[in-house]
Amino acid sequence: MTERPTLAVGLMSGTSLDGMDAALVRFRDPTHAELLGFVTRAYGEEERAELASGLNGATAPALARLHAHIGEWAADAVQQVLAAAQVPASDLDLIAFHGQTIWHEPPLVSWQLGEPAILAERFGVRVVHNFRSRDVAAGGQGAPLVPVADVLLFGGTAPRVLLNIGGMANLTYVPHQSEDAGAFAFDTGPGMAIIDAVARAARPGVRYDNNGEVSRGGTPDPALLAELMADPYFGEPPPKSTGREHFGDRYAAALCERCPGPDGVATAVELTVRSIAEAAVRWTPAAELIVSGGGARHPGVTAGLKRELERLRGGPVTIRQFDELFFDGDAKEAVAFALLGYLTVHGQPGNVPAATGARGPRVLGAISPP
Repeated sequence: MTERPTLAVGLMSGTSLDGMDAALVRFRDPTHAELLGFVTRAYGEEERAELASGLNGATAPALARLHAHIGEWAADAVQQVLAAAQVPASDLDLIAFHGQTIWHEPPLVSWQLGEPAILAERFGVRVVHNFRSRDVAAGGQGAPLVPVADVLLFGGTAPRVLLNIGGMANLTYVPHQSEDAGAFAFDTGPGMAIIDAVARAARPGVRYDNNGEVSRGGTPDPALLAELMADPYFGEPPPKSTGREHFGDRYAAALCERCPGPDGVATAVELTVRSIAEAAVRWTPAAELIVSGGGARHPGVTAGLKRELERLRGGPVTIRQFDELFFDGDAKEAVAFALLGYLTVHGQPGNVPAATGARGPRVLGAISPP
């Protein structure tokens, strides 16, 4: 008997702190997803400041309020994507809510804020949440979790690397679509988080290094870059994951102090480029690279990545935008969490142990009933 299609909203708020992404997705089965709508509920300045405070040691009362606020912002995002697609909440089968990572310290804990009960109460729909904890309890990193979508939805007939450059950068090697044998993934290190933080310091009034406008006026500092690339994280073998605990505001402030202005931003761009390229060449076989995330639209990052990959591989490298093959790459992670929610309610594992380091496949998340 053919399964009835599942209609889900996937929510994602990542390390870039830009806003809450919401993707409305119809699943025919775990390997067939149709994107019906996508919105980003942008964060205002005060909201970003509240999030930044939560990431940098806020008090317990402040964190408790942030927990509720993130749930409310998520509800706004769900309402916006449903309105844009003209779909009533009563048609939804589930909402998959990642929340906002506040502290990531495997193998002890990966902690996300965001109250799922607010969504369940607002929309009368079951909410799948707390995706990372079970993988951490099973000895894993709790990250990256997007690889299950890379394997099931975005693989190809030939081996490929799917690279997402958000606040942090992560890649997945997929030998063949829908087959997790041989697939693995890991966080390479900083993506756009350090670049944009240094750009804000270099040019007050800008939110990020839009189109490379700040970084193109600078020159990377080779001595500082060599020192940054000596960070032990880059040499660690996968599986591994990282976040703003390591590559966050304090890291960016230290870089700014050593190399202020546009030169500091250019150095941050080169740090992202080299850490990704060296990881891709060191740990994955030669394959086409499919790029998504904010870094896919940064000309300095994309040009530098092609330059470094071809230098390290000693020949031409195929780099393609995720949008060319599938849909808006900004929606990818929200779609991935919609898939994770789908897998959870169907009792199917959502982690790729070769990516997270967990002892085995695990059904992820908890469910708040409607």
